Amino acid sequence: MGDSRNDISLVIIDDNAGSLELLATALENEGIRIFTAQDPEEGIEIVFREHPQIVLTDLVMPGLSGMEVLERVVAFDPAIDVVLMTAHYTSESAVEAIRKGAADYLNKPVSIPLLRERIARLAEEARRRERATGIDDRVLQDSQFHGMVGRSPAMWELFSRIRRVAPHYRTVLVTGETGTGKELVARALHESSPVKNGNFVVLNCSAVVETLFESELFGHVRGAFTGADRDKVGMFEHADKGTIFLDEIGDMPLATQAKLLRVLQNQEVLRVGSLTPRRIEARVIAATHRDLKTAIAEKHFREDLFYRLSMVEIRTPSLAERKEDIPLLTRFLIEKYSRQFHKDVRDLTQRAQIMLARHEWPGNVRELENVIGHGCMMALGETIDIQDLPEYLRFPSMAPGGAATGASIAGDASFEDHEKRLIAEALAKAGGNQSQAARALRIGRDALRYKMRKHNLDFPAPAKS
Repeated sequence: MGDSRNDISLVIIDDNAGSLELLATALENEGIRIFTAQDPEEGIEIVFREHPQIVLTDLVMPGLSGMEVLERVVAFDPAIDVVLMTAHYTSESAVEAIRKGAADYLNKPVSIPLLRERIARLAEEARRRERATGIDDRVLQDSQFHGMVGRSPAMWELFSRIRRVAPHYRTVLVTGETGTGKELVARALHESSPVKNGNFVVLNCSAVVETLFESELFGHVRGAFTGADRDKVGMFEHADKGTIFLDEIGDMPLATQAKLLRVLQNQEVLRVGSLTPRRIEARVIAATHRDLKTAIAEKHFREDLFYRLSMVEIRTPSLAERKEDIPLLTRFLIEKYSRQFHKDVRDLTQRAQIMLARHEWPGNVRELENVIGHGCMMALGETIDIQDLPEYLRFPSMAPGGAATGASIAGDASFEDHEKRLIAEALAKAGGNQSQAARALRIGRDALRYKMRKHNLDFPAPAKS
């Protein structure tokens, strides 16, 4: 075969020679390179050698069961889609297969039209992933702005606001939850401003001892206090003709706030112990995760300083507000940590992506960065899977609202019936909202739509008793 579809490979493992021949013959015209093995150990060797996109295996075989084949294939590369076949269907084995990462579970004798349709779908998904890799590279380049990554409406609005504010600001207040990238916003403002060639000076207000605050900000002269054995330039003077970034301004002591206000009003600093003010021209960016209006009401922050700083306010969105950026951020961070750790990690498995999409991210982008860094460090191959993620992210339940065992997946119904019921219940609970139902089922929206068509489900669909 000479077309572009030859990059898709399929390994079929079945100890029954007749069944193996039937399956290979049935799929030989699907534009896929097919490898066969009667011995499951030989089949595993072919998987290791050929690195296929799809593996089709019988469940009950001598020497090595289909479940063990599944485990070894997933351990080798979790991105490979494994389809199990069995003449001895049970609800328990179906659930176990799903939990261990099976892409599908078919009853024997397998319907040839159904098999062709399922394998063709998996092959097309594999081709789509191949195509998406190149597209994502271009999208990632187009979605970066001064070290920030995003293409969600919230981030485009943030980038636009920075561009509009940067040429003109004297003071800016950047607000947002911890881990949302407030320092990146400050750096972007500085780098887009007329003083971009000046110093960008950072002071974390929560990390400075209260008694040293004034000296750190404004400097001191020799002999100003015990231990002041020489003149010291403060951060404001160091930021002259540039920008000073006051991170966590809400932690600044009230006494220092009053002196900061005078600096902002007069553009002059007075070193501790000196009587001679020094003229400075520094742009000031303050940031906080605190509610400063509440701090004002509680007498922890000066109201006049707040209004001086917040002439322009820029809010950084939380990661929960821009979850559509998670795949892009993930790709950016995988590239970063792959280089840092000298590893060839390229992507996450689909189930790992689903786990990230379901998480609420209270630590925002900083938390995502830690998770991806952990995953890149732990991954043994090219793909980060669930077991490579931090323990707190791992959830054992499969079905929405509970474990994979029990009433929702029990009884004598077929795998298809279980799947149909789960989807119908999820759609009913979501009131027909496909995105919400897909999140509850931990699958992509495209996958949900495919399964809805497969089961002839309309929406909203009432849950069956």
